[in-house]
Order: sequence, then C-alpha cells, then structure tokens
Amino acid sequence: MTIGFIGTGNMGSALMAAMASRYDLCAYNRGREKLERICETTGARPMGSAQEVAWNSDMLILAVKPYIIPDVLRDLAGHIRPETLVVTVAVSLPISLYEAALGSGTKIIRAMPNTPAAVGAGVTSFCCNAACTEADRDAFIRAFSTAGITEELPEKLMGAASALTGSSPAYICMLIEAMADAAVCQGIPRAQAIRMAAQAVQGTAKLVLESGKHPEQLKDEVCSPGGTTIRGVAALEQSGFRGSVIAALNACGEAAKDKE
Repeated sequence: MTIGFIGTGNMGSALMAAMASRYDLCAYNRGREKLERICETTGARPMGSAQEVAWNSDMLILAVKPYIIPDVLRDLAGHIRPETLVVTVAVSLPISLYEAALGSGTKIIRAMPNTPAAVGAGVTSFCCNAACTEADRDAFIRAFSTAGITEELPEKLMGAASALTGSSPAYICMLIEAMADAAVCQGIPRAQAIRMAAQAVQGTAKLVLESGKHPEQLKDEVCSPGGTTIRGVAALEQSGFRGSVIAALNACGEAAKDKE
C-alpha cells in the first residue's frame, strides 16, 4: 500500500517517520527544502504537486493547517481515485466539509494524532464517514498503529480528543521543564534533571497503562502518612494544580470545536 502525504510539517513528518519502515510513502509540500529533507530521511518519494500525490496514493493523508485545507480540497477535486482512503489530521474541521468538497462517496477518516507518533508512542483518535468500509477502517488502524495506539470515537468528541491528547504534549513538556527547574534549584545539573524528570513521567504513564490501577490508587501508594510525597500533593492542591489542568483542557476543547 502506498501512503501519500500532503504537508510535511511537524505532524506530517512525525507520521512519516513512524510509517516509513512498513509502507511505500510519497509526499508533497509547498516548501521544497522541507519536503526533500523529510523524504531523504524516510525514503519517501517527493512529488511535484498535491494532485500527483493523490493519484498515486491508496491512503492520502492531509497534514496541513486547517486554514489551508479549503485550498487543498479545491486542488484535489477530481484527482482522487474512488478507492483511495482520505485521512485528514486538521483540527476542528468536520467530515461534512470534506464531503462537500470531494463528494459524499469519498472515503474519509478524520484523525487526531499527536507528536509522540514520531517515536511510536502517540495516540490517534479517529472517526469514519459512511463511505468507509471495515477494510478501510482496518487499514487505517494498521497504518496508524505504527505511531502508537488508536482510539475510535464519535465525531462529536473529536474536539475533546484534541484537547486530551493532541495538545497535552505541550502541557506535559511544561511539567517536565518545571520539575527539572526545581531539581536544578536543589543542585542537580540541568541535563540530568531533564532526563530524570522525563523518565519519571514516562515510567508513571507506563505504570498506569500496564498495572490497570486507577491513577488515584497509584498516587495513594506513594503517599505515606506524614511523608514527603503527601506534603508535595498538599502544596499542589493549594496551588490549584488539578483545577488548572482541567481548565487548560476545557479551554483547548472549546477552541477545538468543529468549525464549518
């Protein structure tokens, strides 16, 4: 199967890096230098136009900013083979917009991956339109599983998924940076502090996923009566830590609501 990419920015490049070892890739980007750089890294074939990518792809991934999507859809109209599966990773744009531009019979999957896809540790939420078959859905899952896990959701929840997993790497990086800053204050060298903080986050996430325990239970197992950890938890609560996280994701979710 050939997977084509229109757009080779941060998200497109992350997905190309994840899929390169298993799929034949081709790509187009308006910036030729960026296109050639990622194609050299992944072995993808650089194409001269979006139409050329579309016509040569079994799965076509639209990895451009939402405001560029209308122009891309105008360029692609009439250049997509009926059997091609179109996957969009643009935030906030509903499937109906793509169907209006490309035709209701076009097979379309709306997806929300995140940047950890580049290291095979991402999360991709997705929903399919009525034209997609079970085989299309399975092909999508196989391709995007190279980048991490996939979760199917109703389209109405894609904005919430964007907040939960699409934007959260930024917040988690802020957490790691803050942890490292505190460690540096206490004398640990910066490089070591970042490495240790990142591993603590990664290890805890793995523990949540593999233990099957609720995060609250795992938190309580670290908090000994009168101990150091519960004092830190109390300080976080006094600073509104959980409320701040909830507010951030809710604000992001509101911003990510579908835009016709």
